[in-house]
Amino acid sequence: MRIAQIVPLHIPVPPLKYGGTERVVANLIAGLIELGHDVTLFATGDSETRARLVPMWDRHIFFDPTIDAAAVHMGMLSEIYNDWANEFDVIHSHLDYMTLRFIDLTSVPTVLTLHGRLDSPEFQKVFAYHRHANYISISDNQRRDMPDLNWMQTVYHGIDVQSFPFVAERGDYLAFVGRMSHEKRPDLAIEVAIRAGIPLKIAAKVDHKEQPYFEERIEPLLKHRLITWMGEVDEEGKKDLLSHALALLMPIDWPEPFGMAFIESLACGTPVITRNCGSVPELLKDGVTGYVADTADELVEAVQKVKRISRYTCRRYAEQRFDKLRMAKDYMRVYDQVQPVRSPIRGRVRAMYALGTRAALTDTAVTSVTADTADTSLSVLAADVVAGEPMESAVVP
Repeated sequence: MRIAQIVPLHIPVPPLKYGGTERVVANLIAGLIELGHDVTLFATGDSETRARLVPMWDRHIFFDPTIDAAAVHMGMLSEIYNDWANEFDVIHSHLDYMTLRFIDLTSVPTVLTLHGRLDSPEFQKVFAYHRHANYISISDNQRRDMPDLNWMQTVYHGIDVQSFPFVAERGDYLAFVGRMSHEKRPDLAIEVAIRAGIPLKIAAKVDHKEQPYFEERIEPLLKHRLITWMGEVDEEGKKDLLSHALALLMPIDWPEPFGMAFIESLACGTPVITRNCGSVPELLKDGVTGYVADTADELVEAVQKVKRISRYTCRRYAEQRFDKLRMAKDYMRVYDQVQPVRSPIRGRVRAMYALGTRAALTDTAVTSVTADTADTSLSVLAADVVAGEPMESAVVP
């Protein structure tokens, strides 16, 4: 299959340091190519990939305030959908709502993976006008704020598990990896580590929006002898940190849509201690992959008993549930599902549905559909539209 992957231009693929979406796409591309598919990546010119790379910007713009990122991405999507779309069997975009105004410019189906939380009123308003798009959730929990979107499937992220070093011997410190934001609760991680009497190493990115929180709430806590601030580390530094840790301590306080650090830690054999928020009950198994707690007291207790968790089991768990090849196969099922029925009237049906003109398919339209093709599935499809039935069959063979 000929597959297009579209990613944001803020950082390259794969990211040099922080970057969840871009790392997921890099893993997905590797899996798709391993399965024998033809993949084209629309990304920054400084990306490195085995796919065909089409540079949409010379190098990553990295949230540069002098560059209008919205304009750059709108220009990117305009070029792809006007000049490139017909080269593919499916377009897979990771640009969220920015893609929505383009998907009906072509009969080539678009799949949209939503990588963030959906509980903001701004997101809910824009997605409400585009419920018919082919959406992929990264956890079932992510859907809870917009359950009526056309969710095709939940596809959990995957990683190259074998690239993560497995260390059977338990470390003597806790690790915190991620963004330096209040919702990740680094302050609580510090409190728990100090109360448990175990060193904590913090490797985190400080975004400009999170700088005030870091300076006011976290920096004063870094002076404690048990706390080591590492700043933002590269991929190898992260793997080294996780693989030699006693546990990953991430006491999140928000509806985490997924949580890449969780599965990366498990790939190293390192158990995870976190709180029962968002995707956590789907991804982790309390008492097997680590511990899921709620209060600070419970988190301290979890740290004190985490040596009971088998590091071999954590590694096997990651191999079985979160390998990149499993992710690629899951996405291929979606790509197959959205392939349009091969017919001369296919584009007309898709366009009418996209415009919301279900009523426009009159008895005359049904007759013309039947006359144009001997494919009975299409005549049934047209009849369903007239009757006001769901249109998923419009794009399912």
